[in-house]
Order: sequence, then structure tokens, then C-alpha cells
Amino acid sequence: MTLDLTDPARRAAELRAQLQHHAHRYYVLDDPQIPDAEYDRLFAELQAIEAAAPGLRSADSPTQRVGGQALAGFAPVRHAVAMLSIRTETDTQPSGAIAFDVRLRRELELAADAPAISYAAELKFDGLAINLRYESGVLVQAATRGDGQTGEDVTQNIRTIKAIPLRLNDPQPPAVLEVRGEVYLRRDDFERMNERQRALGAKTFVNPRNAAAGAVRQLDPAVAAQRPLSFFAYGLGEVRGWDQPETHSATLSALAGLGLPVCADRALSAGADGLIAFHQAMGARRDALPFDIDGVVYKVDKLALQRQLGFVSREPRWAVAHKYPAQEQMTLLTGIEIQVGRTGKLTPVAKLAPVFVGGTTVSNATLHNLFELRRKGVRVGDQVVVRRAGDVIPEVVGRVPGQRPGYVANFRMPAACPVCGSAVLRERGGMDHRCSGGLFCPAQRKQAILHFAGRRAMDIEGLGDKLVEQLVDNGLVASLPELYALALAKLAGLDRMGQRSAQNLLDGLDKSRQTTLPRFLYALGMRQVGEATAKDLARHFGSLERLQEASVEQLQAVSDVGPVVAQSIRSFFAQPHNLEVIRGLIAAGIVWPQTDAAAPVCALPLAGMTLAVTGSLPTLSRDAAKALIEAAGGKVAGSVSKKTSYVVAGSDAGAKLDKARELGLTVLDEAGLIALLRTPPAPPTPPTPPTPATDPTEPSTHDRS
Repeated sequence: MTLDLTDPARRAAELRAQLQHHAHRYYVLDDPQIPDAEYDRLFAELQAIEAAAPGLRSADSPTQRVGGQALAGFAPVRHAVAMLSIRTETDTQPSGAIAFDVRLRRELELAADAPAISYAAELKFDGLAINLRYESGVLVQAATRGDGQTGEDVTQNIRTIKAIPLRLNDPQPPAVLEVRGEVYLRRDDFERMNERQRALGAKTFVNPRNAAAGAVRQLDPAVAAQRPLSFFAYGLGEVRGWDQPETHSATLSALAGLGLPVCADRALSAGADGLIAFHQAMGARRDALPFDIDGVVYKVDKLALQRQLGFVSREPRWAVAHKYPAQEQMTLLTGIEIQVGRTGKLTPVAKLAPVFVGGTTVSNATLHNLFELRRKGVRVGDQVVVRRAGDVIPEVVGRVPGQRPGYVANFRMPAACPVCGSAVLRERGGMDHRCSGGLFCPAQRKQAILHFAGRRAMDIEGLGDKLVEQLVDNGLVASLPELYALALAKLAGLDRMGQRSAQNLLDGLDKSRQTTLPRFLYALGMRQVGEATAKDLARHFGSLERLQEASVEQLQAVSDVGPVVAQSIRSFFAQPHNLEVIRGLIAAGIVWPQTDAAAPVCALPLAGMTLAVTGSLPTLSRDAAKALIEAAGGKVAGSVSKKTSYVVAGSDAGAKLDKARELGLTVLDEAGLIALLRTPPAPPTPPTPPTPATDPTEPSTHDRS
């Protein structure tokens, strides 16, 4: 990177301002102005300047979001202004809003014909309350609510939240501005976190609130930074040197102007009728929101009226939280059944005594897999906690201790698929159990047809999702061979088809009868068998018959086929249902060029070599180049490493070419590739990486994903 260090202090200030602006556009407004790569370049430039001149580092620099050592514990923080809780209105009906308005009108001694009170109506976020303290515009401290008077210093962890500005967007910032708000996890971020935890075999998080609270109280800020926390501001603590607006709603708008994230789902409501309308509107949208809420909050908008109303029992008279039905409830686990998904995954499903949770009655909830079920320790007859939030499928969070009636045996996964009777398998080291009858199992029928018809499989033009849904739901196709028996009249009678579309599909089906063995193998949808493996299998065995008869040991002799893949292939061909479908497809006229024997891999020109292709070649498409390389026994990799034999580069080649040059690899153009295919040299010895420079600088990337 070339740096302009004629005035590093000025340039560092410029970069900090630009990065703060673009982070606000990205994380708060969801309206980025520059690509991620440009943001990364600016970030790397600032890192390089600060590395060259450590004195230029500042507390508000984006490079300092994650830093510091793990703490032994959290220091106490005495709040300058107490963080009081808000009274909760437990009546979830409209009468809760009416009671609040009547109470305030009485407190303010308003006549019956007096104008309606103006309220600021907001969402009640299901997260963790935080106080942010800015001094002269710079974030200097973040603390939890604690008991309202004293919280804990969690500054290191809060600085990792990219939506929170480290410096306020104000050329003349207040001397002190304490901003109160909620740290929370979006639902999609929460689900991704739990998916990663399940993939690692680690403990999953119960709900977004617990995950957010746990992240804020991590002693190591590097761990907290791995959880994608978000933040909304909703109020103030201590303020010095700032002209606060006269209303709460204007105050929130002013905070947004300072660069702080403020939820857009808020409104000014007049009287009880306005509050009821807001409560009902947000209740209807609750499931569609990207984050959890458990109610709404009503606040008197005029700050002068707030001061007049004051406090009672450490709660403000001028605000109330109006709840919605709970999203977690207890109920009885009456049984466990198995559900077979479109890809053959077997999921244990809890059968529950019906319970009203998250705004709907729930009688079924997912248990994910056997390992998750065992980790939660639930058995039939237990009292369990059920959670439903938004569009998330209801799940059993765990059991209530001490409620089990007596000894109950552990649940076991079935040995045979409850839908089709095929064997149930679990891959070594995997978490999921799967039905092995992918071609036969009715639960997997639609997915099997779509995969079979895919462009890189049988390439049946016109056979898409909507049509497959109709074919299966109307009973026209129960298995793959029946595709080739479809009649024009019945196809034309389907929704949005007609004679011409129906004839085009039949023509596409007829054309697909002429295929290749690799395409056919890939189209069968065997677990763990992608395009490359299908080609390796076809090349090694030469015929479908030899492949069907191969043992696990013989399968492992194929390049890149290990024990797990070999066992998956062997199990597929061991199922009579799958063999029946294959025979039916061949009887329907599917053929491919036959070879007398398997091709000797060692005789192929590029056997044992790995190539990477980058850029645009003069005459060959990327797929055509890949096909030539694979036909010659080579592998095509998606990235470049020391193990890459050659890199084939065309115009507009990108990072792969740079990496090849860095590693000293041989780079070929299209003509060089053709020459290599015709007269292959001996495989080149992997080069020794170049000796690094005396003072290497490795640019860091700042990931905003």
C-alpha cells in the first residue's frame, strides 16, 4: 500500500471521519455508499498510518473497537442519574392503554373536555439496558443498569458494536451526554449463531436476549466481538452542555442526528385511542420485525409534563410498558415424533399439550436433532419450556427440573425412515440422521425431482419449482421415471402451462434421455456426491454396473473419496428402492456413451494436477475450460495455494493471479493450457514461497459482513 504520509495526522483524521460516516450508513441506515472492498481499503490505510505513528491512535478510531486484555471482572459504575425501571401494564388488552391515559389525566387534573395528551409511543425491546457516556463527543464508558444506582463497566464489549459511534457526529459536542438504550440481537443473527453452534457440536443459545446479555458480560472483548450485537437508543442520563429539545420525540430525532441508532418504529399518539392504535399495529407486525419485542412503551412527550408528573416508588409516572403475550411458556411434552424433511433429514418433533405462546397456540415444536434433544435432557412426560418468536419455528428450550413423574427411557432415533422404510444413517462425526432412500422417499420427492432436472444434472429445461409442486401435488409424478411418461394433455391442463409450454417440457425431457454417466450420477442426488466426485467415479469405474457393485474399500481408491463419502455411496446403492428407480430411469430410455473399461487415471494428461482458472479466456468459457481439464484427469480448484500446479489466466484476472505470482506458480494463457493438454510435461514441483521482505507489512481486512 502506498501511503501519503506528508501529513499523517490530517490523513488519519480524514480516514476516521470517512470510516465513521460509512459505518453509520452501513450498520444504522442500511444504505451503504461504497463497496465493502473500498471500506476495507480505507480501514487498512488507517491501520497502516497508526502502526507507523502509534501516537496518532485515538479512542474514537475504528481500529480500536476490539482491543484490550481479558478482564478478571467488571468494575462497578455509579450512575450519575439513576437508571430506573418502567412500570409494566400486564393487561395485554386495549384497556391497558386506557387505564394509563385515565390515570395521567387524573394526575394532571385535566377536565373531561381538555385536549388529548400527546404521547411518544415506542417499542419495548427484548434485550439488555445500557448507559453510554460520551465526554466531548467521545465514548468513554458503557455500563449496565445493575440495580439502577450501580452497574458494571462493560466498555470494552460495547465498543465492539459497530452500530454505536465511538465519536458523536457533532462539531461542537456536549461536555457530557449519557445515552440510554438497549443492546439486542437480530433474529437472523441469532439463528446464524445457533446454526454455527450446532455445526460445532457446541451449546446453543436459548433466546436472543440471553445471547445478547451473555455477550455484553463476556470478560474477553474478542469473544464479545464474535456475536453480532445491535443497539437502539431510547433516552438520556446525565447531560451537560447540550440544549435538549422540549419533547421526548424531538430528543430521539436529535440523537439520530448525532449518529446514534434510533428505532424508526415510533409514533406520536394522541390520547388513549392513539395508544391503542399503536399497540395493535405493532402487535400485528410483531412477527415480521427483525428483532424481538415483548411490548410497547408509552411516554408523555412533553418534558415539562414529565417533570410535573414526577416519580413514584422509583418509577416514572409519565411512562408505562404495555406488554404482549409471552413468547415463552411451560407445557407438557406428551410425545416425540419424527419428521422427514425435503433433503431426507430426520427431525425429532415434540408433541405438546397445546399452549398459547408468542400470539398463537402451539402443539408441536422442533427438537432439532438427537444430540440437541439429549443435551436439553427432555423426555416424554416432562414439563418443558417452549419458545416461539416471530417466524422462528417453535422450539423446546429445555425441561423444568423436578417435574418428571418417574423413570422414562431416553428417546432413540428409528433405524428405518418412518415415511418410506429406507435405512436411516448418520455420517461419522455428523449431527443429523438421514433417510437413505432419496430417490424413493415421498418426503424427498420434490427436492429429488428439482435436483435431477438441474442444469448441471439432466438439464431438463422448464421443470422448475412451481411446476414440480403441481406435478407432485396433483399425483402426476410419484417417482423420477414417471417424468418420462407424462402426457401432453395432462401437462397442458396444469396452471399456467398450455399446449406450447407442455410440448416444450416434453421436448426437454426427450432431449435429456441422451446424457453422460457423470451427469446421471450427479442427478441421482447421492449424499456427498457433487459434480467433481461424480466425474471421478465415472472415470474410475467406467460403468454404472461396476460402481453399483463396488465395495467401500474399492470406492476409497477413487481420488478424493474418503471413508464418509464411500460409505454414503455404498449405502445409497444398497437400498433396493434406489436401485428400482435407477432401473426405471434406464427403462425410460436414458442412455450415455458406454466404455469397455475404466480409464487408467495414470495415463490421463493432467492426472494428479490441480489447476485454477481466472479471468476471461479468448475462446473458452469457464465451464468449457473446466470440462477440458477434468476430462484430462485434472482438478479445478476455486482458490490458489502452494498445492496448485498451474494457474490459467485470461483478461481481467483478479486475486488468483496475484496469489499465483506471490507463490511463484506457473501461469498459463489459453494457448498454454491447450499445449499442456496435448503434450503434458511432468508435474511441476511445488515452488518454495518467496523469502519475505525484511519488514513485511500484512494488510488487515475489516470484515463488515
